[in-house]
Amino acid sequence: MISKPNSNKARLKRHRRIRNKIVGTAQRPRLNVFRSLNNIYAQIIDDEKGVTLVSASSLEFKEEYGGNVAAAEKVGKSVAEKAKAAGITEVVFDRSGYIYHGRVAALAQGAREGGLEF
Repeated sequence: MISKPNSNKARLKRHRRIRNKIVGTAQRPRLNVFRSLNNIYAQIIDDEKGVTLVSASSLEFKEEYGGNVAAAEKVGKSVAEKAKAAGITEVVFDRSGYIYHGRVAALAQGAREGGLEF
């Protein structure tokens, strides 16, 4: 029996491969992205301590739909503002196995416009 390809399994495999190379430190934490069908989420994580320092999601903007490029850019700006308030200016971008395109790229662009460097 031939099994059907599963795109999320393939993404998780890419994510594991990427995470072997990307590590967030206290000086330069990791900006992690998770994309669902209806929302997008971003976290800034210190992997040495195993702690989430800052998080933002499209759920914060309840009046708008969270599964589009505009919402992703707002989430990027929001996470950048929260990071600057916490004293974080440089991060390592972790796209979590997603293609750097569309909502993931918009979130990264919003974070850069908000003042994060990566």
